[in-house]
Amino acid sequence: MKIQQPIGSEEEHRVLKFRPRTLAHPPGHRGDLGDQASQNDPQQEPNDLSRYERDRNEPDDFRRRMLANVAAFAFTVALTAIGIWLAMSIADLRNTQDCVLMGRRDCARISTPHF
Repeated sequence: MKIQQPIGSEEEHRVLKFRPRTLAHPPGHRGDLGDQASQNDPQQEPNDLSRYERDRNEPDDFRRRMLANVAAFAFTVALTAIGIWLAMSIADLRNTQDCVLMGRRDCARISTPHF
């Protein structure tokens, strides 16, 4: 039995050197073209979070934040309630299906009025 070896020579294999990233080239810019484009465009802002900062002198919009928090809380409560209702409906359907598959005839729930 022959031993199979991959076809190829040592010339096909080579080690590539990767240059470490530096702060001179920010992410999103490639090579010299990106640097020239950023120098030619005076309206382009630096790639940081400074554009989202507020002045300390601006008043805090407490009412808007509280309304957003109440809306987020109401959405979370509604989503949780829908999830619980869906889980209970699926469990009830599974129980009814198990009952029918066992061959029983009294599987349907009969609702009675409460007086």
